[in-house]
Amino acid sequence: MALRGHRVGAVPGTEGPTLRRRRLGAALKRYREAAGLTQGQVTRQLEWHAAKVTRIETARVSVTPRDVTDMLTLYGVRDPEHREALTELARASRERAWWADYRDIVQPDSYVSFEAEASAIRNWEPVVLPGLLQTEAYMRALFRTSLTSRPDRVDRAVSLRLARQRRLTGKHPIELGALLDESVLYRPIGGRRAMAGQLRHLLTLSELPNVSVRVLPCGVGEHPLLGMSAALLAFDQAAELDVVFVEGFGRTSHFLRRPQEVARYRAVFDEVAARCLDARATRGAVEAALRTWSRRPSPVR
Repeated sequence: MALRGHRVGAVPGTEGPTLRRRRLGAALKRYREAAGLTQGQVTRQLEWHAAKVTRIETARVSVTPRDVTDMLTLYGVRDPEHREALTELARASRERAWWADYRDIVQPDSYVSFEAEASAIRNWEPVVLPGLLQTEAYMRALFRTSLTSRPDRVDRAVSLRLARQRRLTGKHPIELGALLDESVLYRPIGGRRAMAGQLRHLLTLSELPNVSVRVLPCGVGEHPLLGMSAALLAFDQAAELDVVFVEGFGRTSHFLRRPQEVARYRAVFDEVAARCLDARATRGAVEAALRTWSRRPSPVR
């Protein structure tokens, strides 16, 4: 049995273990449903613990090629090409990701693991600049305010963020569409010199063909993304795996994975983007803020 229109080959570019596990889990779920089996029935037939099928299908655990073979046999999948493609995907999904060097500060299903393999990100930030656009001075000032601000932890966090930023200029550069509240340009993170350097850096990055920056003026009133940070992560040729990452007050965060949720946030991003300044006016707004930070403060009288 093979599912028509189902693509089991590799996605080019930055695909790594996180995306491979998700593609594999989605494919196995489709085959199970096509076979008319429930997760409970699969668990009993293969004599697995109760949560194993759920964890495989939701990509919360890696899966062995042997487990994939057993599942496909149970589902009646006999096509040798499909069986080989999925077992190979299982092998590849167990490879080590580059961010594994930071497992002391990065969890396997964290935002970083998704960002590392996304082809495009739409990002809304109401308080600070997106991590991919930050200078080292700016990020160090932010990290020093956190509860885990030991110097060694700050150094690790900075190293990770600088490594993440290579996605902007690497072999397969990520497309970044950043929407910023205008107040971000005037919040003094790290002091005047750090802010001036940060805004110069922002102007430079905004000239990259894969980076778009738009400012939402302070005069805009309420809008659907007010009070939260949000990022929509898209995956080339695997749109059904797109996700939304939402972070609210107190840095509580979660992923939204259902297609209808992703579609709703995509529409919300379009709505907020329509209220932002265009590219030329955004550059003017950033340059105006830069002049403010570059100006010498008036002497105290």
